[in-house]
Amino acid sequence: MSPPDRTSPGSLDLHEKAAALNAAYRHHSAIAVLARALHDPDVGRLALVSSFGAESVVLLHMVALARRDTPVIFLETGMLFTETLVYQQELAERLGLRDMRLIRPDPAATRAEDPAAMLHQSDPDACCALRKTLPLQGALSGFDGWITGRKRYQGGSRAALEFFEVEDGTRRLKVNPLAHWQPGDARTYIEENRLPRHPLVAQGYPSIGCMPCTSPVKPGEDERAGRWKGREKTECGIHFVDGKPVKQGADA
Repeated sequence: MSPPDRTSPGSLDLHEKAAALNAAYRHHSAIAVLARALHDPDVGRLALVSSFGAESVVLLHMVALARRDTPVIFLETGMLFTETLVYQQELAERLGLRDMRLIRPDPAATRAEDPAAMLHQSDPDACCALRKTLPLQGALSGFDGWITGRKRYQGGSRAALEFFEVEDGTRRLKVNPLAHWQPGDARTYIEENRLPRHPLVAQGYPSIGCMPCTSPVKPGEDERAGRWKGREKTECGIHFVDGKPVKQGADA
């Protein structure tokens, strides 16, 4: 698949390259952005980071249609719901994903820092760093960028989100195919393509993470109200600045 015409992005620095890619893909749909990015040499080698959560099936399905051998990174934290683990296996098989990579926390670090598996109660940020952020940093080594499910309507720092951005402090791009989607678009896509939902969605879990830190939400509550309930924490922090994990918005 040929990329759109543009002026030598390969010779630009990374920020200029992101700007050139955004200009080239500005009027493309989510699936077109993803499909073209996966075949565009100026984007480089990409991986999809997926939680296999409530809406993850959207990007997983798009990747299966566009390039089935795209590496899919799944962070198996050791604290996920059994339903998530079963869903991951069944969905990967159904979609025919050819390069699933289950990434687990370093056993020695886990024994040293969280021997009783209770770190999430005393310091949830440290738990996320141990079980998600640091393992992901290693898993992304060698890739030129990664695909996220972030959207502008989620607000905060995402309000001006572009399809392509530079990850702070790294030489990687982030590709955000769903940046311009609106609330309800994911549900519509799932229904129109008859894709299986995560089984916990029907039980009142619109946002799904690790079992100890996820609870159902009540009607009318924000969809992330069940994550780290009773704490100020709202995001995992799967981001890096100068090669170090920082607390920012997480990618679903």
